[in-house]
Amino acid sequence: MHASEDFDPVRSAKRLLREARTGALATLMPGGAPYASLVTVATLPDGTPVLLLSRLARHTANILADPRVSLLLDERRSGDPLQGARVSMAGRITTTEDPAARRRYLARHPSAAGYAGFADFAFWRIEPTGAHLVAGFGRIVDLTAADLATKVDNAAALLAAEEGAVAHMNEDHADAIELYATRLIGAPAGPWRIIGVDPEGCDLMLEETVHRLEFPARVTSPDKLRQTLVELALTARGR
Repeated sequence: MHASEDFDPVRSAKRLLREARTGALATLMPGGAPYASLVTVATLPDGTPVLLLSRLARHTANILADPRVSLLLDERRSGDPLQGARVSMAGRITTTEDPAARRRYLARHPSAAGYAGFADFAFWRIEPTGAHLVAGFGRIVDLTAADLATKVDNAAALLAAEEGAVAHMNEDHADAIELYATRLIGAPAGPWRIIGVDPEGCDLMLEETVHRLEFPARVTSPDKLRQTLVELALTARGR
């Protein structure tokens, strides 16, 4: 089915990916039977999903034998859950030692810090091969792995500065972050914080809720990030 003309399926799928904190992970049992489990999710700057899994879990035993998986994410809206958007991604899962995976995952799931260092736990990344988006009537679209990805090939300076920039904003500019959430996104007031930055936007979190703030233009350097955040704050104050 094709999407309606006023609908951007790539933008919708990326938003689901960036805002999700939980999802359903489907793995293959020995013999090929499907097995689904609830997992907590984060993303790398390029949008790659990251999971923290225990080797004692059934799904981990499954993926050690066959790395093919599927991950279902939904927007967790109130009311009829079938009226909300959801995306199912297929791909292959592998372990990762990327420090950004640990940092970004724990920013989204701080309670996991108590067991993330246990010997039987490891961080895993899913390399998508494609996805299927359902976002309402006339909004059912198949997407490619490239559709889901955020390009970071020319953003090395931004990624190197991400951790410091996030800490600086949360420590010194909490008022601006709350303005982003309340006036640019329309979220309720509260102690919002930034948990991640990438070339296309940043992720804001309050308690169990994550909202995506898209940048008006692509950002690839610390200077451009600073300029963009100042401009967004001015826009928010103007509203």
